[in-house]
Formats: sequence, structure tokens, C-alpha cells
Amino acid sequence: MRPATIVRSPSRPPAPGGRPGGPPPGSEPGIPAPAPGSKLGVWIHAARPLTLPASVAPVIVASAAALGEGRFRPVVLLAALVAALLIQIGANLANDLFDFKRGADTTERTGPVRVTQAGLLSEREVAAGTAVTLGLAFLVGLYLVWAGGWPILAVGMASIAGAILYTGGPWPLGYHGLGDLFVFIFFGLVAVVTTYYLHTGEAGAVAFTLALPVAFIVTDILVVNNLRDIATDRAAGKRTVAVRIGARATRIQYVLFLAGAYAVPLALGLTGRMGSLFWLPLLSLPLAYRLSRTVLGGSEGPDLNRVLKGTGQLHLLFAILLGLALVWRP
Repeated sequence: MRPATIVRSPSRPPAPGGRPGGPPPGSEPGIPAPAPGSKLGVWIHAARPLTLPASVAPVIVASAAALGEGRFRPVVLLAALVAALLIQIGANLANDLFDFKRGADTTERTGPVRVTQAGLLSEREVAAGTAVTLGLAFLVGLYLVWAGGWPILAVGMASIAGAILYTGGPWPLGYHGLGDLFVFIFFGLVAVVTTYYLHTGEAGAVAFTLALPVAFIVTDILVVNNLRDIATDRAAGKRTVAVRIGARATRIQYVLFLAGAYAVPLALGLTGRMGSLFWLPLLSLPLAYRLSRTVLGGSEGPDLNRVLKGTGQLHLLFAILLGLALVWRP
């Protein structure tokens, strides 16, 4: 794959720690760089499509649970999916912008191209894209508020605020070791429970239990991202959990979270609280094993980019299989 060539405006200085011109950093195998000269391609890349299963999986699991109970609402599925995708894209754009402004994204990082740092989009463009995306999420969310009541407004506003405050604001969560907890709660527990509530009008123990495997695997997407970026995050003062506990413990965390995800459907099935196909998510174990072996083997840099991509695929595959187990009850 040939990396894109960056053309910088004479009035725009290179990013802190960067170098003018040349190939953008992070053009490693597994996560392609945007096509040269393609503005649309740059925006698609900025949205980080390989991470978007993080938004889709919770909606799949919650909607499948509601469908299995005969309380499925198709319009809720569509609106929740669109709102979740928009919030995540907005969060990704905000992260691109604020990590650049705080000096966390430099040419030293081994992750995929970040459009602000690489000069592919200006700070003003990324800020505008963030505002438009989160604004659209708010508009879509108005239907969900109508469908689910004022609690949904509170959840939606907190989610939009979190998308910005994760790396922005005076006390960014991701810079103080709270990123893992934020993702676990909002992209796991809150996403599943809220979607289930919109379908059924309830948010009980079933919804919270089904949210746990989603929360574990989606957090692992961030875990492997932060594992890859330990050196540059530490240099930028970004005190992620991975920076705090070190690479070895972070690798163990990744595997423990995967184990926790698979333990939930097994526990539900063996205690009779899930149908006879509770074992379906286990069909994704070969992929989980390969990813775990790579992480525990000490892989770094581009190899972790492939793990990042694979973890997103695992997240979606696991959610589909769990959803099938919830819907199909022979």
C-alpha cells in the first residue's frame, strides 16, 4: 500500500514533533491511509470505520433480546443505530482534534494516520465536522426521547458531552486514566441497557447482564489502542490505564476482558436463564484466541494495529452470535 503524500499550506506549521512533507505516520498494514487527493476518503478515514462496530454491537444485542421477547420496535433499532454511530464518529473526530492540540499525536506514534496531525484536515474543519456530527446525533435522538421519555434525553446529553470530554475540556477523561471506565460504561452498559429500554420500557437485570460481554470487548478495543501508544502517550502526559499499569499488565487485562465476555453467556446458559443456543458466541473463540496470542506474545506497533482491527471484528461477530442465540430459541 502506498502512503498518501501530505501537502502542507505554507501558512500552516507542521504538527508538534512532526516533520513537513513526507508520508503520514501510521500508514501500517491493517489500517489503510486515506487515498491521496480524496477529501471524502479523508473524512471517512477520520471517522475511523474499523472502530465503528463499537456502536453497532450494543444495538444488535439489545434489539435481539427485545425481539426474542416479542417486544421489538424496528424504528427504535434504526434510530438507535444511527444515533450511536453519529456519537462515536463525533467522538473520534473530537479525539483526533484534541489529541493533536495536546501533543499526543506526533510522527512518533505507530497508529493509523490522524488527519489533524497529518495536515489532511485543518483544525477548523475537524471542529466543524465534530459539531455537525454530534448535532445530527442530537436531532436523531429527539425521536428516541419521544419514544422513551426524558431519561433518554439525559443519557443522550451525557453521551454527547462524554464524546467531547473524553479528550477535550479542562480535565479530559482519557488523560487521567478514566478512558477504559468511560468506554465500559457508555459504549457497553449504557448503550445496551438504553436500547433495550427503548424497545421494552424496562431496564432490569437481564439488560445489564447482556451488556457485560459487550462492555468487556468494546473496552478491549481501547485497551489495545492504548497498549500500542504507551510510549507516545507517556511522553505527552496522557496517563491512560496502560501507561499507569505498564505493557505487561495491559496485555493481561486484554485477555481477562475477553474471558469475562465469554463467561457471561456460559453462565446464563448453565443457569437456565438463556436459551439452548447460549453456546453460539463460542464460535468466535478461534479469532479471540489468535488475538490473545498476538497480544500476549509481546507484539507492538503495526502488529497491534492488526489486533485493533481484529478486536473490532470480534466485537461485531460476538454480538451477532449472541443476538442469534437470543432470538433463535429452538
